[in-house]
Amino acid sequence: MPLPQPDDLASLVLRTDFSDDRAWDAVRAALDAAGDHSLATYVSELRFDGVDVRTLIDEEAAADDDQQVINVFLADGATMEDPAHPLLAVDLSDEPGRTFRVPARWFPDVSANLSIANMDFAEFADAADESGTYRGFDES
Repeated sequence: MPLPQPDDLASLVLRTDFSDDRAWDAVRAALDAAGDHSLATYVSELRFDGVDVRTLIDEEAAADDDQQVINVFLADGATMEDPAHPLLAVDLSDEPGRTFRVPARWFPDVSANLSIANMDFAEFADAADESGTYRGFDES
């Protein structure tokens, strides 16, 4: 079964942790508040509870070309517990399985640039800090 398709020019935010509904509400509120308009298509389906990156890669590889999702943002346990709500960005196309964390504050920048193909996943992943978290590009 292919992943749900995001709305036009939006990124797919897939809930994989169902332990706390209030935390999920807080994640969505933080993402929506980070930009001028929502850049996310939120998916909260129990079939994705605890899903791992390998499973998502396999599922996308089996999907028809016109149904494949290029990248996805996971709202996992770390996302729910951390006050910065860092989503796990996952490349499903160019370097399947490559990941980095993106706090809600930076989600609009990453989502917008990926959705219009202005930048590649690797550019953001390469800019991640030692912890694997993208915190913007160094302007210096």
